[in-house]
Amino acid sequence: MASEIMTLNMGPQHPSTHGVLRLVVELDGEVIQKITPHIGYLHRGIEKLSEHRTYHQALPLTDRMDYLAPMHNNLGYVLAVEKLLGIEVPERAETIRVIMAELTRLKSHLVWIACHALDIGAMTVFIYAFREREKIMELYEMVSGARMTSNYFRVGGLSRDLPAGFESAVQEIVDTFPGHFDTYEGLLTKNTIWLQRTIGNGVISAEDAIDFGISGPALRGSGVDFDLRRDLPYSGYEKYDFKVPVGENCDTFDRYKVRLVEMREAVKIIDQAMKRLKPGPVLADAPQVCYPPKESVYNSIEGLIHHFKIASEGFPVPEGEVYQGVENPKGELGYYMVSDGGSKPYRMRVRPPSFVNLGAIEKMAKGSMIADLVAVIGTLDIVLGEIDR
Repeated sequence: MASEIMTLNMGPQHPSTHGVLRLVVELDGEVIQKITPHIGYLHRGIEKLSEHRTYHQALPLTDRMDYLAPMHNNLGYVLAVEKLLGIEVPERAETIRVIMAELTRLKSHLVWIACHALDIGAMTVFIYAFREREKIMELYEMVSGARMTSNYFRVGGLSRDLPAGFESAVQEIVDTFPGHFDTYEGLLTKNTIWLQRTIGNGVISAEDAIDFGISGPALRGSGVDFDLRRDLPYSGYEKYDFKVPVGENCDTFDRYKVRLVEMREAVKIIDQAMKRLKPGPVLADAPQVCYPPKESVYNSIEGLIHHFKIASEGFPVPEGEVYQGVENPKGELGYYMVSDGGSKPYRMRVRPPSFVNLGAIEKMAKGSMIADLVAVIGTLDIVLGEIDR
C-alpha cells in the first residue's frame, strides 16, 4: 500500500524550538522524511546596523545575538577590532576575559542541560541547573550592571576592573559546581528514559558533521577533536591546561557527555585563571582608542573632552580585513571585519554557530520518529537570536 506523506508545521511558536523557529516537517506516519527550517522571525539587521555605528557603538549590538553567551559575542568582536588596530591588551584584562568567557560557557551549558532535560521530561534537572546559573548571573551583574545582555569587554581591555567580592564569589563556584555536575549525572546518565531518548538519536558521522560545517560540542560529539581555544588559541588560552572531550557514537547521548565534561573543564580553566590573576591595568595604553579613566572624566575638562570625542566620533582604524573566531559554547563564532580607514566598520559579517549547526537538522533527524525531533533540536543547542541576527 502506498504511503501518504503528511506535512506538519512545528512552530514558529513552540516551546521546544527554543526561539521563534518554524520547521516544516514531512512525515510518513510518525517517521520523519524531510525537514525544512524557516528562519528570520527575529531578524534585526545587526551586521548592517554595525556598519553605521562607530566600533565602540556597535559592540552592544553583538551581545544581543546569542543572549545566553553575550561575553563570547563581545570577545570575538573586540579581538577582531584589536587585530585590525594591532594593539594588545594587558595581561590582567586578558586573564579576566578568560574567566568571564568560561563562566559564560558554564551559564550557557546550564541553560542547555536544563531545557534539554525539560524537553525530554526531566524537570528536576531544570530546577537545579537554573539555581546554579543564578550564581553566574549575579557575577554578570557585579561586573557590568546587567544580568542578561551584559557588556563588559571593550576594545583594548575591559570597561573597569573587577569589583570587590568578585574573586571570592568565583572561588565559591570553583569549589561547589563539580558537586552539582555530579548531581546532574546522577539524575540523567543512567536514567532509563533518558538513555532511550538520547542513545542512537540524532546520529551524524564525523565526515558529515565536517561537511555541514558543524562546530562546537555538536562536532566534538561526532568524534572530531577540534577546539579553537586549543588549536587556534586566542586571548591567552595557550597558557591553560584543559581537556577537549570527544564522542564515539555520534549521537545525542555523546553530545550530552561532551558538554558535561566541558563544564568540568571550564571550572578548571577558571581556577587556573584565578591563580594567574595579578594586579595591573585593564586597558591598553592606547588613548586614541580607549576611554579615559572615570576619575579623569569626572574631575578634569581634558578627560571629559577625551571621553566625549571617542564616544561621539570614534577612532580611525587602519585599512584592512580580518577574521577572528572564538569557541562559543555552541561552536565557532567568527567575525569577518573590513575597515576602510574610517571610524566605522566598512563591512561586518558574523559566522554564527547556531545558524550553521541548524543546517544539519534534517541529516540528523531523517528516519527518526517525530517525538525524537525535540531531542535533536535540544542537542544542537540553538539560539534564534544568533541565527537571525
